[in-house]
Amino acid sequence: MKRSGRLLAVAAMAMSLAACGAGGSSGASSDGKVTLHVEAWKGGGAEPANVAEINKAFEKAHPNIKVDFEYITANDTYTQKLQPELLGGKAGDVIMVDTDKMKKWGASGYLADLSGESWASRIAPDAKPFATADGKTLAMPMELIGIGLYANTDLLKKAGISEVPADWPTFLNDLAKVKKAGIDPIALPDKSGWTGESVFQAAGSTLVYQKNKQWDSDFLGGKASFDPDWKTSLEQLKTLEDKGYVSWKKELGVDEWAQGPQDFSAGKSAFWYQGAWQVSNVAKAGFPVSFAPWPGGAAGTKPNGMLFSGTMWAVNSQSQQGDAAREYVKFWSQSENLAKYLAAEHAESPFTGGTTPESPETTAFTTAFKDGRYRIMPSNTWYSGAAETATGSKIQAYLLGKASAAQTLKDIQTAASAK
Repeated sequence: MKRSGRLLAVAAMAMSLAACGAGGSSGASSDGKVTLHVEAWKGGGAEPANVAEINKAFEKAHPNIKVDFEYITANDTYTQKLQPELLGGKAGDVIMVDTDKMKKWGASGYLADLSGESWASRIAPDAKPFATADGKTLAMPMELIGIGLYANTDLLKKAGISEVPADWPTFLNDLAKVKKAGIDPIALPDKSGWTGESVFQAAGSTLVYQKNKQWDSDFLGGKASFDPDWKTSLEQLKTLEDKGYVSWKKELGVDEWAQGPQDFSAGKSAFWYQGAWQVSNVAKAGFPVSFAPWPGGAAGTKPNGMLFSGTMWAVNSQSQQGDAAREYVKFWSQSENLAKYLAAEHAESPFTGGTTPESPETTAFTTAFKDGRYRIMPSNTWYSGAAETATGSKIQAYLLGKASAAQTLKDIQTAASAK
């Protein structure tokens, strides 16, 4: 009897330890209702993105599941909160990720394999690599979101411009007209180095990829290099200052995430560069705005839009509510539900046959996407987080005259080649 008692005690302790390590704080109540803890950097603050509306619809369709949604500020704050939670088995049942986080947390075994889910086969072929690692689908892509040129069309009209420019020569001419009219031509805030490297990428989306759609694979295979392929894209940034349309020394002191959006919304410049996620906020300013691909190509060339594989949902592999978590992700994958998020983000659907909402502000960009004139930033290969940061820093030095174009392209290639 004593031996049996000891065995029962050991078994009870083992069950207790297993429960502690199972992850998340969610569980089923006495009435059988499940609480699902969801953590994300969208759905609150300045970017509600219709997340609350979709969560409410999910709860209505699944009355036995309650969504406990937690909004966390993006970037470092989000990572610093989630990393120890995942390590300690306390993270949400469903967590928002991007490609970089998906790879890192997937490699650590924190993310469930979702390859067998019904929606996985519907991911568009060019979006799928951003949601997979080691042959497994570890996340559900929520969007392909554009990054490009904003235009205050009221200010353009004051300068006698009726259309947003689509190629580089027209863009330069329009900037000259706007400046002559006494209007600040363009704002390119670059305090963190994001805008410079992103414009560089956007210009290359037309200048490089219209010549060679396979440039990424060629680069990874040692068959392509930044110099000379990306030289013109880099030089466009310098041209804007040489012609007096922007002061990079000034722009390197302006924050692209806070001050930049505020200034453009206040009508301080005719053009601005940012992501489509800002369209809804800018529209509140009350003036007509157009969001279009960066006009980097030769005269008469239709530009490629540049897309970023943005937010994705992943399921915590340690979740006690795995079935409910998968049901939540499945609900988001359905076009009628995801469309609400895409409309708020002004983003494109990552699913084959998915619904991409249209708006007057994003007509030029959406048209490019539907025409197949787009390129997705390779954040899953050579342009991962570290390379992106290094590129921004190197371009800042170039714009301040501290490095030549040749040296800058060489340094970018080194960063992109790092393992």
